[in-house]
Amino acid sequence: MKKKFVRRIAAMLASAVIGTGAVCMFAACTSDHPEVTITYTFNGKAYEVSYILSREDAPETVRHFIELADAGFYDGTVIHNYDASFLSGGGYTIENGDLVEKDYFAFVKQYEEENDPFTQTVFKTDKTTPLYTVVGEFEKAGRGPESRENRHAKGALVMDYNDCGKFNYDVYVERADGGDANEGDKADTKKYAYNSATSLFYTYLGTSDYTRDQSYAVFGMAKDFDGEMQPLLDAIAEYTESLGEDKTFTVTYEEYPGGRIYLNQLVQPGDDDFDDLRRSGIEASDYDIPLDMPIYVTSVSVEKY
Repeated sequence: MKKKFVRRIAAMLASAVIGTGAVCMFAACTSDHPEVTITYTFNGKAYEVSYILSREDAPETVRHFIELADAGFYDGTVIHNYDASFLSGGGYTIENGDLVEKDYFAFVKQYEEENDPFTQTVFKTDKTTPLYTVVGEFEKAGRGPESRENRHAKGALVMDYNDCGKFNYDVYVERADGGDANEGDKADTKKYAYNSATSLFYTYLGTSDYTRDQSYAVFGMAKDFDGEMQPLLDAIAEYTESLGEDKTFTVTYEEYPGGRIYLNQLVQPGDDDFDDLRRSGIEASDYDIPLDMPIYVTSVSVEKY
């Protein structure tokens, strides 16, 4: 993980010298459209899919995703939900044949102790205690551009939130304008439901679903869906068809007092264990996951910052 951070700094410095010199140095050498490559591995074969991100659509989401990628968080995780519309990942591993949650909050806190802090934009109402989540950059959260570069179309890369209707607790969220239009106050009190994203993301596989733009931040687009993503989808389809009608993807879940629940079901701010942001026993739907032949996210590498 440390090496990834060092490589990033080296690449940025080299870009500054070769490209735009001192001006780029002071601008942190970031572009409006960073690029990442997600390497998926399925049935022994690697599939590299390139994505172009949009800082115009979702600057904080893009920064958060890049910081997690540089920290190596996504490496070795698996796709935990797959159907005709979604290829979802970013929060699970497979151990001894079981789907296991990767502890996002423990990871980011340990990484900060050993390396550098993550950028924080969401805090408890004391305005100082970070929640390690990212602001919601979409319509229902009251944030995001009026005209978007990317929407829910085939190949859209989207930050997947928890359940945007269940957490009506106040948090403190940094404003995009730095407080210029808020009497100098750099943050607003907002609802946690729309500002609680952690690491989960999905690639949208459907033709379009623009109603989802209201509740989820599209922050990128596959660069060559047909040439890079479609071969992976074809391989998955071929494999599942070979299993026959009686055996497809395995449905796995965990039973808790409140029902079947999964990653990122969070507790109410103010509870004793809120710092860990643990599950709260809220019922959730089943996920279809190929445990017998996992779709791995081998790595997420940043090609352009």
